[in-house]
Amino acid sequence: MSSVSYPMHRPRPRPRPLFTIEQLLLSILIGLVIFGASLFLYFLGTQVWYAGRIFPGVRVAGVDVGGLRQQEAAQRIAQAVTYPQEGKILLRDGDRIWVASPANLGLSLDPLASARSAYEIGRTGWLLGRFQTQLFAWYSGHNLPPNLVFDQRIAYSYLSGLAQEVDKPTVEASLEMKGTEVVVLPGQVGRSVNIQKSLLLVSLQLQTMRDGVLNLFIEESAPVILDASKQADLARAMLNQPLTLSLPSGDANQAGPWKIEPAVLASMLAFERAQSGNGTQYEVRLNGEMLRAYLAEMAPTLTRTPQNARFTFNDETRQLEVIQPAVIGRSLNVDDSIQDIQQKLYVGQHDIPLTMTYTDPPVTDKSTGEQLGIRELVHAETSYFYGSSASRVQNITTAASKFHGLLVAPGETFSMATALGDITLDNGYAEALIIIGNQTLKGVGGGVCQVSTTLFRNAFFAGFPIVERHAHAYRVYYYEKVAGNRINSDLAGLDATVFVPLVDFKFTNDTPHWLLMETYVNPDASTITWKFYSTSDGRRVDWNTTGPTNIVPAPEAVYRENTDLPNGTIKHVDYAADGAEVTVNRTVYRNDDVYLQDTFYTHYEAWADVYEYGPGTEIPSD
Repeated sequence: MSSVSYPMHRPRPRPRPLFTIEQLLLSILIGLVIFGASLFLYFLGTQVWYAGRIFPGVRVAGVDVGGLRQQEAAQRIAQAVTYPQEGKILLRDGDRIWVASPANLGLSLDPLASARSAYEIGRTGWLLGRFQTQLFAWYSGHNLPPNLVFDQRIAYSYLSGLAQEVDKPTVEASLEMKGTEVVVLPGQVGRSVNIQKSLLLVSLQLQTMRDGVLNLFIEESAPVILDASKQADLARAMLNQPLTLSLPSGDANQAGPWKIEPAVLASMLAFERAQSGNGTQYEVRLNGEMLRAYLAEMAPTLTRTPQNARFTFNDETRQLEVIQPAVIGRSLNVDDSIQDIQQKLYVGQHDIPLTMTYTDPPVTDKSTGEQLGIRELVHAETSYFYGSSASRVQNITTAASKFHGLLVAPGETFSMATALGDITLDNGYAEALIIIGNQTLKGVGGGVCQVSTTLFRNAFFAGFPIVERHAHAYRVYYYEKVAGNRINSDLAGLDATVFVPLVDFKFTNDTPHWLLMETYVNPDASTITWKFYSTSDGRRVDWNTTGPTNIVPAPEAVYRENTDLPNGTIKHVDYAADGAEVTVNRTVYRNDDVYLQDTFYTHYEAWADVYEYGPGTEIPSD
């Protein structure tokens, strides 16, 4: 067995480094010192070279001003930056446009301040920082915005000028009348430039140094009423024909119609603001006060006082029979009529019935004697007027008719003067002798006192309270006559005179029943009979009289000239009567108990015969 031997390998020796770590660090340090020294020398050289000049790489609004002195830089900036003068800002309000330069809006360039800002680049801060800024400016460039001055006062003034063109006041729509023509003035939406907000928009745009379009900030103010054309059409419809007012159909006493012509309606039209579901609008209506005044003038002519039905008592059937239907009271309801007219005219109606208030009287045609307590004849009195003239008889008949069928309510104090009304020729009266003051004269209504005397005696003997009674100034023998044309002096002091409206006769129906009065005049028999129908409450009357006492003879006859009478004519115009005093006592019993007692005292003046004669007439001697 053989063996092989191999040669042994020795390790290769490591190469020796060129530099040691110490040598490398030293080299780096030396390099850094050299670089720093170079930079420092460069910095010092730059400071020396650019002393009083702008460092390289500095720009203002893109304009290179490096190496220039401040004044030179300011001139270059002023030449290059033309935005304030040449820029365009379009201010717009809808289709309206105003073009302004930034300078117009208060923007101006300050070139010296801009150059000063460029000069300060690299010259502020700590030393290394300044060097770094200079180096970066040289390497990458440093662009500054120009120094601009924005004078808001100029912009405010400019915008205020635009506002004078843009601003419009808020105008309310209105309606007015010119005669019968309705004139409508349309409303206008108010517009105003909000200068402060628009000024802010301008300021922001100028800061960009770019042209731009700006919408003015506009504030609008709408009127409460913009359009009143519909209300104008309504007013014209109201005036296109007269307004006709009438009483309601079926009114028994028709009157009218009454027409209000368009010219009058136009003067009454009123336009008032009113709130509705569609907002505030004009309300077209008639002026309430003017319409009220118009209706108030009409109202008295339409007023009708309710009047009881008039009856007679049928003595056989003991039932009431209507001789004059009841009169339904009527009055104009002004407030409701105004409301009705306003509403109906508003919807185009021009024929409008008035609103009336109707009032039934206490006693209607359907009232019965049982309901009213009219069941029997309570009392009747008859007086005589023998020898009366035709005119006196006419007056007695006319006056008596006013009371025939008339009712007196329970508890009512009856006024004869009120029931008589005016005593005039137009109301059917004639001229006859009447007593006025201290003489008898011819006047309208002579003979009416025959009626009042008869009523007084009926109330007296029926036992009703007498509230007011006036005797005649002297004894009138008509009132002392009885059947057969005889004189009964016991009737003296039982007369009553009425002179409307100053002298009245009144009595009270003090029973719980209605009282029906009937009057009958018989010219042939010269009588007037007054009847009371009601329900007797058991009252009866005892009376006594002193008869005429303290008689005063009539004075001598009086003669007086009357130029209206012819020569030789003597006329007997007043008749002699002795003066006297009479006292009448009355006691009223009810169911044998004294119910009331009263006394009637009468003083009659002595009265002379009075004669009138024509001029030149011979007066007879006694």
